[in-house]
Amino acid sequence: MSGGDIAAIIASSAFALLVIVLVPSLVKLSKLVDETRVTVQDLNDNLGPLLSELTETVTVVNEQVTKIDKITSNVKNVTGNIDNLVDVFATALGSPLFKVAGISRGIFKFLNSQKNTRNARSKND
Repeated sequence: MSGGDIAAIIASSAFALLVIVLVPSLVKLSKLVDETRVTVQDLNDNLGPLLSELTETVTVVNEQVTKIDKITSNVKNVTGNIDNLVDVFATALGSPLFKVAGISRGIFKFLNSQKNTRNARSKND
């Protein structure tokens, strides 16, 4: 046996040992690839109905948001109308009430001054 023959035997033995060590890892990798393929296939099968349901849900939510927007707009209009109504009442009733209050105050001052004048005369007599 020559040196080249010995080197060839060592190289082939190292290669056989490498294959023996790598076979279990390759088997595990093959199982992982198979499981990944099944998972992707299941996801692909369920993705269509899921997207369809999601589209339906978004459509219903958009309808509800539109209804809420209409309600909010109506509430805003009602609030504005009530505010205008309060302003009208304040203008219509407030001004006459202030006038009546001013006149009443003037009458009370006049009556008090008349009373004070009578009291002063009766003390002098």
